[in-house]
Amino acid sequence: MQKALVVEGGAMRGIFSAGVLDQFIDSNYQPFDFCIGVSAGSTSLASWLSQQKRRTYNVITDYSCRPEFINFKRFARGGHWLDLDWLWDITIDEIPIDTNLLHQQPTSLYVVTTDIYTGQAHYTQSTPDNIVELLKASCSVPVAYRNYPVINGIPMTDGGVADSIPVEQAYKMGAKEITVILSRPLGYQKKPSKMPWLTRKFLAQNPKLAEAALKRAENYNNSIKFIQSPPEDCTIHVIAPPDNFPVGRLTKNRARLDIGYQMGIQAAQVQMKD
Repeated sequence: MQKALVVEGGAMRGIFSAGVLDQFIDSNYQPFDFCIGVSAGSTSLASWLSQQKRRTYNVITDYSCRPEFINFKRFARGGHWLDLDWLWDITIDEIPIDTNLLHQQPTSLYVVTTDIYTGQAHYTQSTPDNIVELLKASCSVPVAYRNYPVINGIPMTDGGVADSIPVEQAYKMGAKEITVILSRPLGYQKKPSKMPWLTRKFLAQNPKLAEAALKRAENYNNSIKFIQSPPEDCTIHVIAPPDNFPVGRLTKNRARLDIGYQMGIQAAQVQMKD
């Protein structure tokens, strides 16, 4: 019976999964055959599999909070709101992922990206050669980051557009026991866009990507239904932030981020006791 770990994204909300996975490192807890990550969830998984404790914590609480990364004025002038080029260059230079160690351990990592031409999710297994660009593609929030990293010849964007919580994919890949790390409290329901015309306008050059973005809430809520009512031959364990989780998508307040990180550590401790 295969076991899988699925980790949701959520930008700065990824501080929760960073706490969970750092506690997994401390406890030498790695019972999974494969894992699937989306956006910030995929970078958390990469740090965990390479045994680099607090790498994701440092990326979120330091580098991601710098004005070189998040800058709305730059976006208004035609640049990136979230400059992933800067973030990737500096973190790979100063705190690089140990890609060799990551791929020497037995747990496979799959990273979710969204094809900008079809709007469909791709689940690509990481290798030492593709891991850096693959993670960047999965984190590439459309519009906020204006480029599309190319994976296997296809321009890609944020994996969360097509599949925010790839729990059904894990099941299709053979997992009968799935642990899911969410970045919002369990029970959260995503609401449809209030201005679909604006999404279509911003993504006018890629209409199928725009339609995928508009279906995101429906797909997200269907994943929550799957988690709450899985098939009879599947067991799902959920690690989710508590209702008072204080971190939003673009939270830069260090105290709130630290609280979110500690919540992840505590949630992991509870999960491993069960």
